[in-house]
Amino acid sequence: MSIPTRTLSDGYQIPALGFGTYPLVGDDGYRAVRTALDAGYRLLDSAVNYENEGIVGKAARDFLTESGLDRDALTIQTKLPGRHHDYERALASIEESLARLGLDRIDVMMIHWPNPMVGKHTDAWRALVEAQRRGLVRSVGVSNFTPALLDQIVADSGVTPVVNQVEMHPWFNQAALRDSHARLGIVTEAWSPLGKRKAPFDEQPVTAAAEAHGVTPAQVVLRWHLQLESLPLPKSATPARQAANLDVFDFELTPDEVAAITAMTRDDGRLFDGDPDTHQEM
Repeated sequence: MSIPTRTLSDGYQIPALGFGTYPLVGDDGYRAVRTALDAGYRLLDSAVNYENEGIVGKAARDFLTESGLDRDALTIQTKLPGRHHDYERALASIEESLARLGLDRIDVMMIHWPNPMVGKHTDAWRALVEAQRRGLVRSVGVSNFTPALLDQIVADSGVTPVVNQVEMHPWFNQAALRDSHARLGIVTEAWSPLGKRKAPFDEQPVTAAAEAHGVTPAQVVLRWHLQLESLPLPKSATPARQAANLDVFDFELTPDEVAAITAMTRDDGRLFDGDPDTHQEM
């Protein structure tokens, strides 16, 4: 299956839908990543804190060897943890991630969480930019950054992240943040794109669209992401679900269906109940 691509602000292209790998670890995790690659996924999302860079990298390497595809066929993402925000430690952490992955480069390197109370996110961002200059990483981005923090690192470095990976789903549609991303030319990546505490599969706008198009509620939600220009990262260890989550490019929701699903957003729809400006990630 051929997946459409999105062009990042630095000119590189990445698949329009990717595979989330948390909490896939060990042999079971390796098998899940391999079945995802065999199903057609070409973007794998990892992180130091997921403790699975090793199995993600091995699955990617084995797949490339067995398929005969070249390295550029895959986009591999990972994330810098909060405890490594010091400039020199961040650079060392990126080198460690690259070693664990066992690849020639990291395609998209992100800051996992800004940790603004610690106040070293600008140092961490400078380190990512330097790692890009050194050829360790191809593109640089962030995760869980607010508009104010995005503006801060851009003003400090002159470099704009290509992506910001954030929680986004029909109960938390991130409208204001997506507007900020559009202003800056940042691609919105969605973690927990289907929701987490409870997926919104029983909501009337979702079930009605699923019936109208002859697809599953999960496919409706993923298609909603695509039509809002969000890049979803669904995760599943089940091969049938992996394949179904990828099969969302041959139908299109109507504008009214998109609007109805977007209107489902609510104040309590968010996974993280605290303030992103005070929450600290290790």
